[in-house]
Amino acid sequence: MTEVAGHGGSPSIEQPDYWWYVARTDLLYAALADFARGREQALDIGSADGPSASWLHDGQRRLASLDIDPRGLRDNGVCGSALELPFADASFDMVSAFDVIEHCDPEADALAEVSRVLRPGGRFLMAVPAYQWAWTDFDVANGHYRRYTKARAVAAVERAGFGVERSTYAFTSVFPGFVAERLVRKARGPRHTGAVDIVKDPEVPRFLHHALLAACKVDEAILRRTNLPFGSSVFLAATKPI
Repeated sequence: MTEVAGHGGSPSIEQPDYWWYVARTDLLYAALADFARGREQALDIGSADGPSASWLHDGQRRLASLDIDPRGLRDNGVCGSALELPFADASFDMVSAFDVIEHCDPEADALAEVSRVLRPGGRFLMAVPAYQWAWTDFDVANGHYRRYTKARAVAAVERAGFGVERSTYAFTSVFPGFVAERLVRKARGPRHTGAVDIVKDPEVPRFLHHALLAACKVDEAILRRTNLPFGSSVFLAATKPI
């Protein structure tokens, strides 16, 4: 089993109010909250990326938190690997992993661990970065192994034995900016040749911060009703068969 050498915590540890983390929290809630309802015993993998899972702390469930990096974990958080979850079989009726599986190699081992700790009928909520063509040194620095299309994400989860209930892209409204930023990175050439501890997010002027958040509100409204056709992230909800 492989861990990402040199990669540490999420940039959200140092800047939890960065526009992308704020927007992703709202988009995840809009797309996946219905699939979390009624789940009483849950595990959030990658909880040191705290903002994205904050909506899971709603008082309706007992939520265990796990991350390979202890920074950012709450007092009851567990330090451990997604490739070897330190929990018994069938411990939870929901597992979330938001921007975690792309850090895991083999991917199949991480998904098998999710399935192992889930009870039959349990839900799996996942978010991963989109499009391998968007790969840059930012992915290298973050310790990613891959990026996904929606079809690629669905196929991986189905191979692990899950039935996918919803899959959608997100961050559609700001996608042109994402494409431009990736093209600039590719033209500039790599600044990172390996994983780093905590990656610094691109600086965004305050007016642009608010403009990006406002644009993502369009995605949020659409995701409450239907799926989005493209974007820089893939969200997915799946169920372990009974």
